[in-house]
Amino acid sequence: MYMSKSYDICMRDDGILVFTITRPDKRNAVNFEVMAGLNEAIQLANETKVKAFVITGEGEEAFCSGGDLGEFHQLKTEEQAYQMLIKMGELLYQLAMLSKPTVALINGIAIGGGCEIAAACDIRIARKGIKAGFVQGKLAITTGWGGGTILLERVQHSAAMKMLLEAKIYSFQQLIDLGFVQYIYEGDRWEGLRNNLDFIFSLEDTVLTAYKMMFVRKMRLLDLKERIESEIRQCALLWEKDAHHKQVDKFLNKKMTDQ
Repeated sequence: MYMSKSYDICMRDDGILVFTITRPDKRNAVNFEVMAGLNEAIQLANETKVKAFVITGEGEEAFCSGGDLGEFHQLKTEEQAYQMLIKMGELLYQLAMLSKPTVALINGIAIGGGCEIAAACDIRIARKGIKAGFVQGKLAITTGWGGGTILLERVQHSAAMKMLLEAKIYSFQQLIDLGFVQYIYEGDRWEGLRNNLDFIFSLEDTVLTAYKMMFVRKMRLLDLKERIESEIRQCALLWEKDAHHKQVDKFLNKKMTDQ
């Protein structure tokens, strides 16, 4: 087990490696420490003893609320933003291309970058009643970790464009209808994981890897890495614009007023 104040990495007896964001007071927002932990977990997931890699959030309120605006809002210029975005973009690329099945165990709301993380996973299992949305457009930027590019490979093109352009939070049923969520659970998340993914536990890891590599080979042919890089560059360009900083200031001020 690997732990910090921001994340936890745990290898379960059933061969599932779990990465948990442990910042419930920040709605499990991503900071640089979470990035470092995710990198560590992805490297561990490459080990042959791992059957699947699961990402989740601590508590019942949030899976991940995206990037920590309090921390990342200090990044003002295009280049400053790019350095952060490319770091996380590389992690999501590695996550998408991992040779093991990857699962987003969505225990609560997923917003912005939280949806990008979920999209990078092969399978999304969600607690009944959760909400999620790619809301980046409301902050005058695009997806910037590669999640928009990956989303176009996960769901139908029309559904992906709808989610990105509307930039709103969807209900649980809407997420199912859009094809973003494949499995649901109620009650204990680990029981929900096992009940929904019993097929993973029943198959040999060599079979799981062979099927996952079919997707990996396809994504290599479709230049996924280069497309993610273009997405990140576009987001960094918009990041330094006044429109983005004004929207973030507005959001942070509203948050302080609501407290």
